[in-house]
Amino acid sequence: MAASQENTLIGLCDEAIDNNKKTRSTFYTSKIGGEPDKLPAVCLMCPSCSLCKSPLIHVVQVYCPLDTSPYHRTINVFACTNTDCHGKCDGWKVLRSQCLESDVKSSTEAAGAQQVSAVQEAPMFSTDWCDDADDWGVEEECGETWTTSQTQTLQTTSMSATKAAPDVSSQLQSLSISTVEEDSQPKGPAFKPFYISVVEESDFTRDTGMEHAQELLREYEQREGATMMELGDCGGGGEEKYEKAEARHGDAVFSGFMKKVSLCPEQVLRYYRNGSPLFISKPMLDLKQMVPPCSYCGSGRTFEFQLMPALVTLLCTSDDNSELAVEFGTVLVYTCHSSCWKSGSNSPMEEFAVVQPDPDQRLFK
Repeated sequence: MAASQENTLIGLCDEAIDNNKKTRSTFYTSKIGGEPDKLPAVCLMCPSCSLCKSPLIHVVQVYCPLDTSPYHRTINVFACTNTDCHGKCDGWKVLRSQCLESDVKSSTEAAGAQQVSAVQEAPMFSTDWCDDADDWGVEEECGETWTTSQTQTLQTTSMSATKAAPDVSSQLQSLSISTVEEDSQPKGPAFKPFYISVVEESDFTRDTGMEHAQELLREYEQREGATMMELGDCGGGGEEKYEKAEARHGDAVFSGFMKKVSLCPEQVLRYYRNGSPLFISKPMLDLKQMVPPCSYCGSGRTFEFQLMPALVTLLCTSDDNSELAVEFGTVLVYTCHSSCWKSGSNSPMEEFAVVQPDPDQRLFK
Protein backbone atom coordinates (compact mmCIF):
# COMPACT_ATOMS: atom_id res chain seq x y z
CA MET A 1 0.00 0.00 0.00
CA ALA A 2 1.99 2.96 -1.29
CA ALA A 3 1.90 6.17 0.69
CA SER A 4 1.59 8.56 -2.24
CA GLN A 5 -0.99 8.31 -4.99
CA GLU A 6 -3.33 10.46 -7.03
CA ASN A 7 -6.44 8.49 -6.06
CA THR A 8 -7.84 7.13 -2.85
CA LEU A 9 -6.87 3.49 -2.27
CA ILE A 10 -9.54 1.08 -1.08
CA GLY A 11 -8.73 -1.83 1.21
CA LEU A 12 -10.83 -4.98 0.85
CA CYS A 13 -10.94 -8.09 3.00
CA ASP A 14 -9.08 -10.93 1.26
CA GLU A 15 -8.46 -14.56 2.24
CA ALA A 16 -7.90 -15.68 5.82
CA ILE A 17 -4.32 -15.89 7.11
CA ASP A 18 -3.13 -19.29 8.30
CA ASN A 19 0.04 -18.76 10.33
CA ASN A 20 0.41 -22.52 10.71
CA LYS A 21 1.61 -22.59 7.12
CA LYS A 22 5.12 -21.65 6.07
CA THR A 23 3.88 -18.49 4.35
CA ARG A 24 3.28 -16.40 7.45
CA SER A 25 2.52 -12.71 7.59
CA THR A 26 5.36 -10.24 8.18
CA PHE A 27 5.57 -6.50 8.73
CA TYR A 28 5.24 -6.20 4.92
CA THR A 29 1.68 -7.52 5.25
CA SER A 30 -1.42 -5.35 5.40
CA LYS A 31 -4.00 -7.30 7.35
CA ILE A 32 -7.03 -7.36 9.61
CA GLY A 33 -6.74 -8.74 13.15
CA GLY A 34 -4.26 -11.37 14.21
CA GLU A 35 -1.15 -10.27 16.06
CA PRO A 36 1.03 -7.38 14.86
CA ASP A 37 4.27 -8.31 13.11
CA LYS A 38 7.28 -6.55 14.57
CA LEU A 39 9.96 -4.88 12.52
CA PRO A 40 13.63 -5.75 13.08
CA ALA A 41 15.04 -4.04 16.19
CA VAL A 42 11.63 -2.60 17.13
CA CYS A 43 10.05 -3.77 20.39
CA LEU A 44 6.29 -3.82 19.84
CA MET A 45 4.52 -4.45 23.14
CA CYS A 46 0.77 -4.81 23.61
CA PRO A 47 -0.62 -1.36 24.59
CA SER A 48 -3.30 -0.79 27.21
CA CYS A 49 -6.49 1.26 27.12
CA SER A 50 -6.02 4.76 28.54
CA LEU A 51 -9.53 4.61 30.03
CA CYS A 52 -9.96 1.17 31.61
CA LYS A 53 -6.33 -0.08 31.47
CA SER A 54 -7.40 -3.30 29.73
CA PRO A 55 -5.10 -4.77 27.05
CA LEU A 56 -6.01 -3.49 23.61
CA ILE A 57 -6.78 -5.87 20.73
CA HIS A 58 -5.01 -5.55 17.39
CA VAL A 59 -7.42 -4.33 14.69
CA VAL A 60 -5.42 -3.66 11.53
CA GLN A 61 -1.84 -3.55 10.26
CA VAL A 62 -0.97 -1.36 7.27
CA TYR A 63 2.38 -1.49 5.47
CA CYS A 64 2.76 2.01 4.01
CA PRO A 65 6.32 3.16 3.15
CA LEU A 66 6.77 6.70 1.87
CA ASP A 67 8.22 7.19 -1.60
CA THR A 68 10.66 9.85 -0.39
CA SER A 69 11.86 7.90 2.65
CA PRO A 70 14.45 5.09 2.94
CA TYR A 71 12.47 3.47 5.76
CA HIS A 72 10.15 0.50 5.77
CA ARG A 73 7.03 1.75 7.53
CA THR A 74 4.20 -0.15 9.21
CA ILE A 75 1.24 1.20 11.19
CA ASN A 76 -0.66 -0.92 13.72
CA VAL A 77 -4.07 0.08 15.14
CA PHE A 78 -5.37 -1.28 18.44
CA ALA A 79 -8.78 -0.91 20.12
CA CYS A 80 -10.42 -1.61 23.46
CA THR A 81 -13.27 -4.12 23.39
CA ASN A 82 -14.85 -2.73 26.56
CA THR A 83 -18.25 -1.32 25.57
CA ASP A 84 -17.71 1.69 27.82
CA CYS A 85 -14.70 2.65 25.71
CA HIS A 86 -16.34 2.28 22.28
CA GLY A 87 -16.46 5.48 20.30
CA LYS A 88 -13.82 7.20 22.44
CA CYS A 89 -10.42 8.21 21.09
CA ASP A 90 -8.67 7.19 24.32
CA GLY A 91 -9.85 3.61 23.74
CA TRP A 92 -7.67 3.37 20.62
CA LYS A 93 -3.91 3.38 20.00
CA VAL A 94 -2.00 3.87 16.75
CA LEU A 95 1.66 2.80 16.64
CA ARG A 96 4.01 3.60 13.75
CA SER A 97 7.18 1.50 13.35
CA GLN A 98 10.02 2.04 10.89
CA CYS A 99 13.32 0.41 9.97
CA LEU A 100 15.98 0.63 7.28
CA GLU A 101 16.63 -2.05 4.69
CA SER A 102 20.03 -2.55 6.33
CA ASP A 103 18.23 -3.51 9.55
CA VAL A 104 16.23 -6.10 7.63
CA LYS A 105 19.36 -7.55 6.04
CA SER A 106 21.17 -7.66 9.38
CA SER A 107 18.22 -9.43 10.98
CA THR A 108 18.02 -11.92 8.11
CA GLU A 109 21.76 -12.61 8.20
CA ALA A 110 21.69 -13.06 11.97
CA ALA A 111 18.79 -15.52 11.70
CA GLY A 112 20.61 -17.40 8.94
CA ALA A 113 23.84 -17.59 10.95
CA GLN A 114 21.87 -18.80 13.93
CA GLN A 115 20.31 -21.58 11.90
CA VAL A 116 23.70 -22.62 10.50
CA SER A 117 25.19 -22.64 13.98
CA ALA A 118 22.34 -24.79 15.28
CA VAL A 119 22.77 -27.29 12.45
CA GLN A 120 26.55 -27.48 12.91
CA GLU A 121 26.43 -27.93 16.68
CA ALA A 122 23.46 -30.27 16.87
CA PRO A 123 24.26 -33.98 16.41
CA MET A 124 23.17 -35.48 13.10
CA PHE A 125 20.74 -37.85 14.81
CA SER A 126 18.61 -34.97 16.14
CA THR A 127 16.16 -35.48 13.25
CA ASP A 128 15.45 -39.08 14.10
CA TRP A 129 12.80 -38.35 16.72
CA CYS A 130 10.74 -35.80 14.73
CA ASP A 131 9.99 -35.38 11.05
CA ASP A 132 10.68 -31.66 11.18
CA ALA A 133 12.96 -31.48 14.18
CA ASP A 134 15.20 -28.96 12.46
CA ASP A 135 12.29 -26.60 11.83
CA TRP A 136 12.06 -24.48 14.98
CA GLY A 137 9.74 -21.86 13.53
CA VAL A 138 12.50 -19.44 12.51
CA GLU A 139 11.12 -17.05 9.92
CA GLU A 140 12.41 -17.61 6.41
CA GLU A 141 11.38 -14.07 5.52
CA CYS A 142 12.54 -10.88 7.14
CA GLY A 143 10.71 -9.79 10.27
CA GLU A 144 9.56 -11.99 13.15
CA THR A 145 5.94 -12.56 14.06
CA TRP A 146 5.04 -10.78 17.30
CA THR A 147 4.18 -13.37 19.94
CA THR A 148 4.08 -13.61 23.71
CA SER A 149 7.72 -14.61 23.68
CA GLN A 150 8.96 -11.61 21.73
CA THR A 151 12.30 -12.99 20.61
CA GLN A 152 13.13 -16.65 20.88
CA THR A 153 16.51 -17.93 19.73
CA LEU A 154 17.73 -21.46 19.22
CA GLN A 155 20.99 -22.32 20.97
CA THR A 156 22.75 -25.64 21.07
CA THR A 157 25.45 -26.75 23.48
CA SER A 158 28.60 -28.39 22.24
CA MET A 159 28.65 -32.10 22.75
CA SER A 160 31.98 -33.81 23.23
CA ALA A 161 32.67 -36.69 20.88
CA THR A 162 32.19 -40.12 22.28
CA LYS A 163 32.61 -43.57 20.82
CA ALA A 164 29.51 -44.90 22.49
CA ALA A 165 26.20 -44.00 20.85
CA PRO A 166 24.31 -41.65 23.21
CA ASP A 167 20.81 -42.49 24.33
CA VAL A 168 17.68 -40.44 23.51
CA SER A 169 17.80 -38.42 26.73
CA SER A 170 21.32 -37.21 25.98
CA GLN A 171 20.20 -36.25 22.49
CA LEU A 172 17.43 -34.06 23.89
CA GLN A 173 19.76 -32.52 26.46
CA SER A 174 22.02 -31.31 23.68
CA LEU A 175 19.28 -28.96 22.48
CA SER A 176 18.08 -26.03 24.56
CA ILE A 177 15.89 -23.04 23.82
CA SER A 178 16.65 -19.89 25.76
CA THR A 179 14.26 -16.97 25.87
CA VAL A 180 15.42 -13.39 25.48
CA GLU A 181 13.25 -10.40 26.39
CA GLU A 182 10.52 -12.67 27.74
CA ASP A 183 7.16 -10.93 27.53
CA SER A 184 5.60 -10.93 30.98
CA GLN A 185 2.10 -10.53 29.56
CA PRO A 186 0.24 -13.73 28.62
CA LYS A 187 -0.95 -14.11 25.06
CA GLY A 188 -4.42 -12.65 24.87
CA PRO A 189 -7.33 -13.07 22.47
CA ALA A 190 -7.09 -11.83 18.91
CA PHE A 191 -9.43 -11.18 16.03
CA LYS A 192 -9.39 -13.59 13.10
CA PRO A 193 -6.65 -12.50 10.67
CA PHE A 194 -7.37 -11.67 7.02
CA TYR A 195 -5.18 -10.24 4.29
CA ILE A 196 -6.13 -6.80 2.95
CA SER A 197 -6.10 -6.39 -0.83
CA VAL A 198 -5.84 -2.92 -2.35
CA VAL A 199 -7.56 -1.32 -5.36
CA GLU A 200 -7.96 2.26 -6.55
CA GLU A 201 -11.31 3.88 -5.90
CA SER A 202 -11.31 5.21 -9.46
CA ASP A 203 -11.62 1.62 -10.68
CA PHE A 204 -15.19 1.58 -9.38
CA THR A 205 -16.19 4.85 -11.01
CA ARG A 206 -14.87 3.61 -14.37
CA ASP A 207 -16.94 0.44 -14.12
CA THR A 208 -19.35 0.21 -17.04
CA GLY A 209 -22.06 -0.97 -14.66
CA MET A 210 -22.10 2.36 -12.76
CA GLU A 211 -24.33 4.28 -15.19
CA HIS A 212 -27.47 3.40 -13.26
CA ALA A 213 -25.87 4.40 -9.96
CA GLN A 214 -24.86 7.76 -11.41
CA GLU A 215 -28.42 8.34 -12.59
CA LEU A 216 -29.75 7.62 -9.10
CA LEU A 217 -27.16 10.02 -7.71
CA ARG A 218 -28.36 12.82 -9.97
CA GLU A 219 -31.95 12.18 -8.92
CA TYR A 220 -30.92 12.28 -5.26
CA GLU A 221 -29.12 15.60 -5.72
CA GLN A 222 -32.18 17.14 -7.35
CA ARG A 223 -34.47 15.83 -4.63
CA GLU A 224 -32.29 16.88 -1.65
CA GLY A 225 -31.04 20.16 -3.05
CA ALA A 226 -27.34 19.38 -2.50
CA THR A 227 -24.74 18.44 -5.08
CA MET A 228 -22.16 15.70 -4.74
CA MET A 229 -19.40 18.28 -4.94
CA GLU A 230 -20.87 20.23 -2.05
CA LEU A 231 -21.31 17.11 0.03
CA GLY A 232 -17.79 16.03 -0.83
CA ASP A 233 -16.45 19.16 0.85
CA CYS A 234 -17.61 17.64 4.12
CA GLY A 235 -14.95 14.96 3.73
CA GLY A 236 -12.17 16.89 5.40
CA GLY A 237 -9.25 19.13 4.64
CA GLY A 238 -8.45 22.22 6.61
CA GLU A 239 -11.45 24.27 5.44
CA GLU A 240 -14.62 22.21 5.69
CA LYS A 241 -17.81 23.97 4.57
CA TYR A 242 -20.59 22.07 6.25
CA GLU A 243 -23.18 24.87 6.17
CA LYS A 244 -22.90 25.00 2.39
CA ALA A 245 -24.24 21.49 1.94
CA GLU A 246 -27.23 21.14 4.23
CA ALA A 247 -29.56 18.56 2.69
CA ARG A 248 -33.29 18.79 3.39
CA HIS A 249 -33.21 15.97 5.94
CA GLY A 250 -30.48 17.80 7.87
CA ASP A 251 -27.60 15.30 7.68
CA ALA A 252 -25.57 16.16 4.60
CA VAL A 253 -22.34 14.76 6.04
CA PHE A 254 -23.80 11.32 6.62
CA SER A 255 -25.45 11.38 3.20
CA GLY A 256 -22.13 12.20 1.56
CA PHE A 257 -20.48 9.38 3.48
CA MET A 258 -23.11 6.85 2.41
CA LYS A 259 -23.01 7.85 -1.24
CA LYS A 260 -19.24 7.58 -1.33
CA VAL A 261 -19.27 4.19 0.36
CA SER A 262 -22.01 2.93 -1.97
CA LEU A 263 -19.43 2.71 -4.77
CA CYS A 264 -17.87 -0.18 -2.82
CA PRO A 265 -19.84 -1.17 0.31
CA GLU A 266 -17.31 -3.93 1.13
CA GLN A 267 -14.42 -1.51 1.73
CA VAL A 268 -12.80 -1.89 5.13
CA LEU A 269 -10.17 0.82 4.76
CA ARG A 270 -9.60 4.03 2.79
CA TYR A 271 -6.02 5.24 2.31
CA TYR A 272 -5.05 8.72 1.10
CA ARG A 273 -2.09 10.25 2.92
CA ASN A 274 -2.25 14.06 2.90
CA GLY A 275 -5.73 13.77 1.43
CA SER A 276 -9.17 14.45 2.91
CA PRO A 277 -10.91 12.04 5.28
CA LEU A 278 -14.50 10.99 4.83
CA PHE A 279 -16.40 12.02 7.96
CA ILE A 280 -19.49 10.04 8.90
CA SER A 281 -20.86 12.92 10.99
CA LYS A 282 -20.07 16.58 11.44
CA PRO A 283 -17.03 16.93 13.77
CA MET A 284 -17.57 18.87 16.97
CA LEU A 285 -14.24 20.69 16.48
CA ASP A 286 -12.12 21.66 13.49
CA LEU A 287 -9.08 19.58 12.60
CA LYS A 288 -6.55 21.86 14.30
CA GLN A 289 -8.38 21.47 17.59
CA MET A 290 -9.04 17.74 17.19
CA VAL A 291 -5.63 16.53 16.09
CA PRO A 292 -2.59 17.48 18.20
CA PRO A 293 0.87 17.91 16.64
CA CYS A 294 3.43 15.12 16.77
CA SER A 295 4.58 14.69 20.36
CA TYR A 296 8.09 13.72 19.21
CA CYS A 297 9.11 16.41 16.70
CA GLY A 298 6.32 18.97 16.97
CA SER A 299 5.31 18.71 13.30
CA GLY A 300 1.65 18.82 12.37
CA ARG A 301 -0.16 15.58 11.71
CA THR A 302 -1.76 14.67 8.40
CA PHE A 303 -4.60 12.33 7.54
CA GLU A 304 -3.35 8.92 6.37
CA PHE A 305 -6.19 6.38 6.34
CA GLN A 306 -9.49 5.48 7.94
CA LEU A 307 -11.30 2.33 9.00
CA MET A 308 -14.75 1.78 7.53
CA PRO A 309 -18.02 0.33 8.92
CA ALA A 310 -17.73 -2.92 6.93
CA LEU A 311 -14.72 -3.81 9.11
CA VAL A 312 -16.89 -4.08 12.23
CA THR A 313 -18.54 -7.36 11.22
CA LEU A 314 -15.13 -8.92 10.41
CA LEU A 315 -13.73 -8.31 13.88
CA CYS A 316 -14.57 -11.60 15.55
CA THR A 317 -12.58 -14.28 17.34
CA SER A 318 -12.17 -17.98 16.65
CA ASP A 319 -13.64 -18.72 20.07
CA ASP A 320 -17.42 -19.07 19.77
CA ASN A 321 -17.76 -18.32 23.48
CA SER A 322 -15.93 -15.01 23.16
CA GLU A 323 -17.99 -11.84 22.97
CA LEU A 324 -15.16 -9.52 21.97
CA ALA A 325 -16.34 -6.79 19.62
CA VAL A 326 -15.51 -3.26 18.57
CA GLU A 327 -18.18 -0.80 17.46
CA PHE A 328 -17.47 2.37 15.46
CA GLY A 329 -18.66 4.39 12.50
CA THR A 330 -15.25 5.35 11.18
CA VAL A 331 -11.77 5.72 12.67
CA LEU A 332 -9.55 8.43 11.15
CA VAL A 333 -5.80 7.88 11.56
CA TYR A 334 -3.52 10.92 11.57
CA THR A 335 0.28 10.59 11.48
CA CYS A 336 3.29 12.87 11.74
CA HIS A 337 3.60 14.86 8.50
CA SER A 338 7.38 14.35 8.43
CA SER A 339 7.08 10.73 9.64
CA CYS A 340 9.89 11.42 12.11
CA TRP A 341 12.07 8.52 13.18
CA LYS A 342 15.32 8.48 15.10
CA SER A 343 17.89 6.11 13.62
CA GLY A 344 18.45 3.19 15.96
CA SER A 345 15.16 3.67 17.79
CA ASN A 346 13.61 0.47 19.12
CA SER A 347 10.22 1.85 20.17
CA PRO A 348 7.28 2.65 17.88
CA MET A 349 5.91 6.17 17.62
CA GLU A 350 2.39 6.76 18.90
CA GLU A 351 0.09 8.56 16.47
CA PHE A 352 -3.49 9.81 16.80
CA ALA A 353 -6.93 8.43 15.98
CA VAL A 354 -10.22 10.29 15.71
CA VAL A 355 -13.15 7.94 16.39
CA GLN A 356 -16.63 8.73 15.14
CA PRO A 357 -19.55 6.52 16.24
CA ASP A 358 -22.04 5.33 13.65
CA PRO A 359 -25.13 7.60 13.58
CA ASP A 360 -27.21 4.59 12.55
CA GLN A 361 -25.40 1.30 13.21
CA ARG A 362 -28.39 -0.65 11.88
CA LEU A 363 -27.48 0.30 8.31
CA PHE A 364 -24.36 -1.86 8.50
CA LYS A 365 -25.82 -4.99 10.11
